Amino acid sequence: MDGVTTPTKQILLAAPRGYCAGVDRAVEAVEQALDHYGAPVYVRKEIVHNKHVVTTLSERGAIFVDETDQVPEGARVIFSAHGVSPAVRAQAAERNLDTIDATCPLVTKVHKEAVRFARDDFEILLIGHDGHEEVEGTAGEAPEHVQLVDGPEAADRVTVRDPAKVVWLSQTTLSVDETMATVRRLRERFPELHDPPSDDICYATQNRQVAVKKIAPDADVMIVVGSANSSNSVRMVEVALAAGATSAYRVDTAAELDPDWFDGATSVGLSSGASVPEILVRGVIERLGEWGFGETTEVRTATEDLMFSLPKELRADLKKAGQEAGRPPRGGRHNLDVTPL
Repeated sequence: MDGVTTPTKQILLAAPRGYCAGVDRAVEAVEQALDHYGAPVYVRKEIVHNKHVVTTLSERGAIFVDETDQVPEGARVIFSAHGVSPAVRAQAAERNLDTIDATCPLVTKVHKEAVRFARDDFEILLIGHDGHEEVEGTAGEAPEHVQLVDGPEAADRVTVRDPAKVVWLSQTTLSVDETMATVRRLRERFPELHDPPSDDICYATQNRQVAVKKIAPDADVMIVVGSANSSNSVRMVEVALAAGATSAYRVDTAAELDPDWFDGATSVGLSSGASVPEILVRGVIERLGEWGFGETTEVRTATEDLMFSLPKELRADLKKAGQEAGRPPRGGRHNLDVTPL
């Protein structure tokens, strides 16, 4: 009909989104190891939880294995961003493996907290998801002192020796809201529950959830780009729904988008997990553009400028190679050396 204006179809693009400093560091560690040492370079577990990243690095010569005993004796292996337990490090040493530790420094911080509290004979209630690699690594630092608490309901099943010596720690990639709900349940049972010395949920996880919360009430559909085994990506979908999105979906790539999801929609919220390269987000924007979502507005809730230096083992070899060749050491994208507390 004349005079009827068709609503503009828009994309509300979250910022921050995508790669965090820990993921960026881990991925570049594999890239530079391949450049410097040549293929193959072995990686224990997925370096980060993203199919595209793992496939791309595999094509360059990275070999991903589940355990260190799958790495040939004396070969080089990179530990993933999610961290490993002392037992894994010991197994690598027994096989004379050259190790490069790409554990995110924020995960290492939680490991050190676990060691410290175990040394002081605290019981550690580790809030996280059973079977997640990060949880396995943290729990492995003090297995006799750690109990896993997988969500608020699990808090009711916790038993402790001394209610006055109990502390909670958490996986870094959880939903902030659900984690605090779990803490409240634990504190109802153990009023003297100690908090970690600093927030365990990483800044990037929190920032991405805050951005999703900002967008979700105005989004007919929320799309989160990320892999199914990416805890922080899955949590972002849950956060979007809780914050008011009419519907929310997780996709690995634009190829997984279903046009039926967008019937009648005029606004699509879009973000990506902390292990997702920006090229995958751009692919989703292009596909949505083909379906009439031609206007993109970035909604920024924080600015991130944190960077981590490359793993020290790799930095040392790159520096030595640069000196021998008479060129300055390669700094890559990471020029801030952060020492975890």
